[in-house]
Amino acid sequence: MKSSVIILHKKFEGFPTESNFELVQEDVPPLKDGEFLAQAEYVSVDPYMRVFPVEVGKPVGGDQVAKIIESKNEKYPVGKYVVGEFGWRTHTVASETPGSFFNFPPRVLRGYGDLPKSLGLGILGMPGNTAYFGFLRICKPVEGNTVVVSGAAGCVGSTVGQIAKIMKCKVVGITGSDIKGRRLISEFNFDAYVNYKSPNFQHELTEATPDKVDCYFDNVGGEVSSAVLNRMNKFGRVAICGAISTYNNVPGKASEVQTPVKIAHVRMEGFSVTRWRNQWDEGIQQNMEWIRQGNLKYAECISDGFENTAKAFIDLFGAGDRNFGKVVVKV
Repeated sequence: MKSSVIILHKKFEGFPTESNFELVQEDVPPLKDGEFLAQAEYVSVDPYMRVFPVEVGKPVGGDQVAKIIESKNEKYPVGKYVVGEFGWRTHTVASETPGSFFNFPPRVLRGYGDLPKSLGLGILGMPGNTAYFGFLRICKPVEGNTVVVSGAAGCVGSTVGQIAKIMKCKVVGITGSDIKGRRLISEFNFDAYVNYKSPNFQHELTEATPDKVDCYFDNVGGEVSSAVLNRMNKFGRVAICGAISTYNNVPGKASEVQTPVKIAHVRMEGFSVTRWRNQWDEGIQQNMEWIRQGNLKYAECISDGFENTAKAFIDLFGAGDRNFGKVVVKV
């Protein structure tokens, strides 16, 4: 059996392009005791992959939802589905050994019922838990707080905003598209949005946050975040999840924020969701319960065909209105 694999052909310089990747074929070795063979059904593409270190010539890393088609491990029976750090490949010989980035062993999907299994890569997986733990444990929202979320149209951002509404907060999303912003309000219960591409961004942010900002969930960094940090209330809380505006080495300068942060006694904390690995199922189960109650919605942007994985990843950084929610590739 052969496995199709997408490897890093050359290191990134600026925005990723098709020339950074190469599709190759590899032989699938026979199983040893304790191993199983997983066939990919959905492959994840995420912004962090742009800065995650991968050696040239090695497969691009990341999670996938895969079906077990052969097994010599009773914990992973044939026919079950798993989320595993198998990277961009169609077939993987795996075991209970943890992956190299999130350091999780493959996790068998359970309790999905009629929900799509692809959610294991989104709201019922790493992004959903990033939103759940990062927002609740670091921002510690209180009813009536004003919450601002940057990167609000992504899977993490849209989930944070909805959890904030469940906590009875006012929620303002920052995104780069009026179409996406209107969807945040009409479909995801946000109170308002601000388009960071607007020439009047700072004025519109001020209008959207008349009581200033109590909690800021930061996915983008850069000048957008500087503007929000200048709007923080005293003892505001900031969760630093990512800085996608800097991932492609785009030159730029952000305004100084130390003074407003100091004056308002703002607490800023960076995090990786892996710090809550021992509570992982709590986030998944709570998000699943909110979904079934109708309080938490999800959106997926699905590309068809494993050969289109690199393109789906490239589009994360500039596909306009198309990319909303979690981007996955259906193999």
